[in-house]
Amino acid sequence: MNPDALTEQLALFLDVLEAGSFSAAARRHPLTPSAVARRIDALEKALGSSLFVRSTHAVRATPAGLAFAERAKRVLAELRLARAEAVSLSSAPEGLIRIDAPAPFGRRHLAPAIAEFLRTYPGLDVQLRLIDSFIDMQGENLGQVDLVLRIGPLADTRLVATPLAPLVRVLCASPDYLRRRGIPRDPRELPEHDGLDWDALAPPYAWRFEVEGKLQQIRPGRMRMTANNAEALLFSALAGLGIAHLPTWLIGEYLVRGELQPLFCENGLPAPEPSGIYALRLEGEASSRSRLLMEFLKRRFGPTPPWDLALADLGRG
Repeated sequence: MNPDALTEQLALFLDVLEAGSFSAAARRHPLTPSAVARRIDALEKALGSSLFVRSTHAVRATPAGLAFAERAKRVLAELRLARAEAVSLSSAPEGLIRIDAPAPFGRRHLAPAIAEFLRTYPGLDVQLRLIDSFIDMQGENLGQVDLVLRIGPLADTRLVATPLAPLVRVLCASPDYLRRRGIPRDPRELPEHDGLDWDALAPPYAWRFEVEGKLQQIRPGRMRMTANNAEALLFSALAGLGIAHLPTWLIGEYLVRGELQPLFCENGLPAPEPSGIYALRLEGEASSRSRLLMEFLKRRFGPTPPWDLALADLGRG
């Protein structure tokens, strides 16, 4: 069934449901009541279920019909939205997209991606605001901006989240630190080492390792530095002050160059965390411009982010 036919069939079914009769629904379409009845019969046959109980004067939905109606409304809305987007994007898209994002990720990955996006779509403009804190944003500015990029677990279910990339965290230290203090071979050795940590509000999965089949939080015994900014922890790790547990999107280039060494990565990168990197928006239909950017970022950052692809052989050989 082509999209036009499916749209017409679902719209007819919903009109019968709302009007309560084939005759009333027929008046909304260029059809006779008998033609409406035949189309509903064909739909029921295709579904293998009765959608209506018919009587002389009216039709009423069966439980299956009511359940199907809820799905049909959503499918019809998506089909109409897809058609509208296709029409709007068949010509060169135009307009402004406003985005908030964490500054470290924005500088390293988002800004170059947006520059490529803007070259591809010369009619679009982007207002990018980078928030200079490691703390995951809750989306408070949504309404003032179209999208908020967030890194970490999602707490606000009122927001619609589009996954952009997985999140992988790796324990690391500088070669100088490891020469001086030795290389820990097991997470249970961490209390004997110096560390670098977040001030107060740490990410939920920081310093968590699987030991004897159980996920345990194990931290260095002394924290040489705490900070509320991920880049500050990175620079301290590069300076040889201690061991840090940082995301690969932040430290990947330093691991590749050998300026930081990964720990406990003999079998490659750890598994991604349950959380990830998301684009958040308010409920309701996103603008075609925002959808276009989200699809672009999904392709750019996923399913395996470029910063993780560069670390494919991490710890091997």
